[in-house]
Amino acid sequence: MTRLAQTLGLSEFQTEIVTTVRQFVDKEVIPTAQELEHSDTYPQAIVDKMKEMGLFGLMIPEEYGGLGESLLTYALCVEELARGWMSVSGVINTHFIVAYMIRQHGTDAQKQKFLPRMATGETRGAFSMSEPELGSDVAAIRTRAKRHDDGTYTIDGQKMWLTNGGSSTLVAALVRTDEGADKPHRNLTAFLVEKPTGFGEVVPGLTIPGKLDKLGYKGIDTTELIFDGYRASADDVLGGATGQGFFQMMDGVEVGRVNVSARACGVGIRAFELAVRYAQQRETFGKPIAEHQAVAFQLAEMATKVEAAHLMMVNAARLKDSGERNDVAAGMAKYLASEFCSEVTQQSFRIHGGYGYSKEYEIERLMRDAPFLLIGEGTSEIQKNIISKRLLSDYRV
Repeated sequence: MTRLAQTLGLSEFQTEIVTTVRQFVDKEVIPTAQELEHSDTYPQAIVDKMKEMGLFGLMIPEEYGGLGESLLTYALCVEELARGWMSVSGVINTHFIVAYMIRQHGTDAQKQKFLPRMATGETRGAFSMSEPELGSDVAAIRTRAKRHDDGTYTIDGQKMWLTNGGSSTLVAALVRTDEGADKPHRNLTAFLVEKPTGFGEVVPGLTIPGKLDKLGYKGIDTTELIFDGYRASADDVLGGATGQGFFQMMDGVEVGRVNVSARACGVGIRAFELAVRYAQQRETFGKPIAEHQAVAFQLAEMATKVEAAHLMMVNAARLKDSGERNDVAAGMAKYLASEFCSEVTQQSFRIHGGYGYSKEYEIERLMRDAPFLLIGEGTSEIQKNIISKRLLSDYRV
C-alpha cells in the first residue's frame, strides 16, 4: 500500500486482498487508463479480470458464493481502484449498493435468485433514484407504479443519472406507489428490474436511450431510464412490501457515501503521488522544485488532507460494519473526502504547471474526475444538511 493512508488493525486476509488489488491497479489499470478514458471506451478487459478476482462478490455472504467481507475491506479496495482510474471503481459501486440492499432487505427468494449471480458478476447491479429536475429531493419522485387487481404493476416515468445503465442487468429503481401515507417518502417503493445489457428498448416498456456525454468519469456508461407501460410483478418489490423503498434506499446510500469517500481518497492519493514525484524531477533556479518552500509546503498540505480523508472514510466504514447508525459519519467522510480531493487535485495541477494542462499527463484526467465526487451520492450541501440536523438534535438545548 502507499506510505500515506495506512489502515491499522486489518486481518491478514484483508491485507492480502487490498495488496492484490493494488498490484492489479499498478499492472493492469494505470498503464491503460489514459487511452481508455480519452476514447471513452468501456474497460471490458479490466472488468473481466475483476470478475476473476472475485471483486463483484466481495461483500456478498459466503453462503451465496461471495467472499463475505466487510464494508471496510470493500472501501479499501475501492480506494485502490480509484487510485488507478475512478471509472473502474464506479463499475462496482452501484453493483454493491444493490447487492447490499438485497442482502439487508430482500426476501429469501430474492436473495437466492440474485446474490449468487451477483457474486460472480454474471448479474450486474445499477441503482436508480434521481430524476430530471429532481436532484436531491427524493421525496418528490414522480415515476409511478400503478397496482392492478391481479397484483401486478405498471410503471411510468423517467429516471436520470443511472450509472452502469447500459451494462447492468438488474436495476433497483425507486418509484412512487399509492400507500396513502401522510408523508411523501412513505409512499415510495423499490422495484428490482431485470433487463439485458444494451441500449434502446431493452424490454417492453423499458428504454435506455444511450450514454450521456460527461466532463469526466469516462468509460463507464451513465444513462437515463424511461418506463413507459413497463409491467412488474409483486415479486419484483424489494422485500415484498411496498412503501419501504425510501428507508431501503437510504440504507444503501450510506454504503454509497462510504464508497464515494473511498473513491475521493483514491483520486487524492494519486494526485499526491504524481505531484510529489514530479516535484522531485522538475528543476527551476538550479534545484528541484520540491526544495522550494512554496512547493514543499503544498506537498505537506496535500499529504495531510489525504491522510485526514482516509481516516474519516475508514471510521465511517467501521461504524457501518458494527451495525451502528452511520449517517453522520458517512456524510462527514463523504463531504470532507470529496472537498479535500478537489483541493489536492488542484494543488497537484498547479505543481505540474503547464504540463498539468496537457492530455499527455495523468493529472488532466484527475482534474475532470474530481468534480464528480463533489456531487455523487449527494452534494456537499446535502451532507451538511444531514450533519447539522443530527448535531442540533444531539446537542439540543
